[in-house]
Amino acid sequence: MPESAPSLTAQPVSAQRATLAGLIAILLWSASVGLFRSIAEQFGPTGGAALIYTLSAICLCLALGLPRPRQLPKRYLFIGGALFVGYEISLALAIGLAHTRAQSLELGMINYLWPSLTVLLALFLNGQRASWLIWPGLALAVAGVAQVLKGDGDWSPALLWANMQDNPIAYGLAFAAALIWALYCNLTRRWSEGKSGVALFFCATAIVLWVMFFITPQPALHFSLPASLQLLFMGLSTAIAYSAWNRGISHGNMTLLATASYFTPVLSALLASLWLGLTPGFGFWQGVGMVVLGSLVCWLATRNR
Repeated sequence: MPESAPSLTAQPVSAQRATLAGLIAILLWSASVGLFRSIAEQFGPTGGAALIYTLSAICLCLALGLPRPRQLPKRYLFIGGALFVGYEISLALAIGLAHTRAQSLELGMINYLWPSLTVLLALFLNGQRASWLIWPGLALAVAGVAQVLKGDGDWSPALLWANMQDNPIAYGLAFAAALIWALYCNLTRRWSEGKSGVALFFCATAIVLWVMFFITPQPALHFSLPASLQLLFMGLSTAIAYSAWNRGISHGNMTLLATASYFTPVLSALLASLWLGLTPGFGFWQGVGMVVLGSLVCWLATRNR
């Protein structure tokens, strides 16, 4: 944690609660990879994602109010909205299309290249200044993903390529998701004028997924009590996470929350492993640590600049 980060206990009670709300949002988001995979196994990749985003959209509209497109800047509404929808669909389908649960963990970690890519794109899109540390930070994050993909075996480009060739659509969607979200973060900063279209974008995501579900061959939806409870939790947790994060960054310790958010890959991998009953090897965790460290180095490269 940066030396300048104030302690949680030194804040007023209201700020402590806001910071705690932000930390809860990080925890809820970290559970998404395991839940995405589990729900996709019950309803199929497209059907499961469509159900998740439908319920999430309803919960967000109830929590944040009905979407009002006219209040949003046009570029943010159309371009930002398209990027948001593209990201959510890419990530959900990548995890759902994984051949195995272990592969879904790998795909989830690829997605966490987005913090480093966000900082890198900020140099070109938003005129962000950074120190030379950004390049070793980015290299470390990419090397971490390579480490995750190779697992505990000996490293070789051929091995990495073979792993990705096993499921090129899923891996391509995961890499696309990381890049798309980095673009969204940068362009939103320029175009949103401080406004949020998240509820509207979730509605659009759900509509696109249902169109995909009905125009392509898909397995029938069979509801069970365990699967329905998972869907309900996912929908509620998404609404709570977005609302809690909004409160956290508005009234809480932003430095602490920003730093904590970079450790999401570790928490996400841990929760997904527990939920899916997996035991990743040392090579996987080493790669996760490298992704986290690389992201932190990229962030530090822009501090006070």
